[in-house]
Amino acid sequence: MGESHMNDVSRRSFMRIAAAAGMAGTAPIRAMAQSAPARTDYDIIVIGAGMAGLAAAHELMAQGYDVLVLEARDRIGGRIHTDWQLGAPFEWGAGWIHGPDGNPVSQLLADVDGTTFVTDDDSLEVYTAQGDDVGDEHIDGLDARAEHAAALIEDDLDDDTTLAQALDRVSPGLLEDPVFRWYVTAAIEFDAGGPVEQLSAFYFSADENFDGEDVIPLSGYDSILAPLSTGFDIALNAAVRAVAYEEDDGATVYVGDTAYEADYVICTAPLGVLKAVAIAFDPPLPKRLAQAIERMPMGTVTKLALQFAEPFWPTDVQYFGVLNEVKGRWPYILNYRTFSDQNILLPLSFGNYAFAADAMTDAEMVADAMDVLREVFGETIPEPVAHIATHWSTDPHALGAYSYAGFGSTPEDFESFKTPVSQTLFFAGEHTDFAYHATVHGALLSGRRAAARLLEIDA
Repeated sequence: MGESHMNDVSRRSFMRIAAAAGMAGTAPIRAMAQSAPARTDYDIIVIGAGMAGLAAAHELMAQGYDVLVLEARDRIGGRIHTDWQLGAPFEWGAGWIHGPDGNPVSQLLADVDGTTFVTDDDSLEVYTAQGDDVGDEHIDGLDARAEHAAALIEDDLDDDTTLAQALDRVSPGLLEDPVFRWYVTAAIEFDAGGPVEQLSAFYFSADENFDGEDVIPLSGYDSILAPLSTGFDIALNAAVRAVAYEEDDGATVYVGDTAYEADYVICTAPLGVLKAVAIAFDPPLPKRLAQAIERMPMGTVTKLALQFAEPFWPTDVQYFGVLNEVKGRWPYILNYRTFSDQNILLPLSFGNYAFAADAMTDAEMVADAMDVLREVFGETIPEPVAHIATHWSTDPHALGAYSYAGFGSTPEDFESFKTPVSQTLFFAGEHTDFAYHATVHGALLSGRRAAARLLEIDA
């Protein structure tokens, strides 16, 4: 990068020594940049201001590195975004802390005095498409039926196949049972993030979990972002189009016509963005990584918050289920009245239908979900007074909600991101750690891991 870059070595070394001596805390907190900063030379550039990017930047800033985060959106957070326009927290992306016991995200929330609500999965009423109560006797045994099917699959499979094919092999017609089909979409497709027709029978549930009942951050998920986003520069509306990197000799990151230079780059762009080749890498990514990106699937989950003037549903029930003929068509509905005073129902869509829902206009999505609600609660229920709808698979800065273990991909594909490219280019994000993929804590841990690996190389 030339003599001027080499002249920065002593300055940067001093910054790291100062941080180790406890001096970094005296550095001024920089304001978040709304456009490209005047400077173009940094120690480290992080692509993406989601959880992984902020976690990595925060760790490296604490060690005295001069960090720039480039974010394509006009806000930080990535797939964490809390919207209060309905009077209660609507989470555009991540909505639950999955397994809060010992979860590092729980600690972040505690650090900002955040409050939580434990969602009760057993507070559930399931209805047929005609509005009839399915009854507890048909619902209570679903977990056991699924565990039995999983055991049969484990004994039967020699080679991987899709979960749908595996289920049909060990129990023909099982997915034609309306109650079990509902369970598959509301439990398995929701948790995994992908359609059962594409989930890997071997790996769809081979990830790891923290303990404890899932909780909703009542103070807003994005409340945990502020402490992670100070002390370094953040450029918003800065979509990266290309990264040119060299072996042990830094990189150049291009945003529009601006070229930023750094010793190292950490890319936390979502898997969907990488699959779309929205960022060009020069030289091209190693074959092992390029093939992993091609094989790994990106799923979606669609959320639709519907606010009503008055409730027409039992306000003390946590979830409502609907046995639709079309799998994934708003089969699971969260009742906000169990944790807020707002009359909001949150229908969710999963699997293949979620991609169809994402492609709808907001008006089409509301009408589609209201058809389902009217089947359950009657034709006379009113129209919503307000709504918020997500479209993650069509969002150009995400192109999906989260990664999943699909047929044709393996855990090694996720793990391949852990090896830096040319000792210069690092990757982080929920898709870069199979054990905790598709979770906020997975993204958080991946950002910290990438920072730690960079520190090892730069030592």
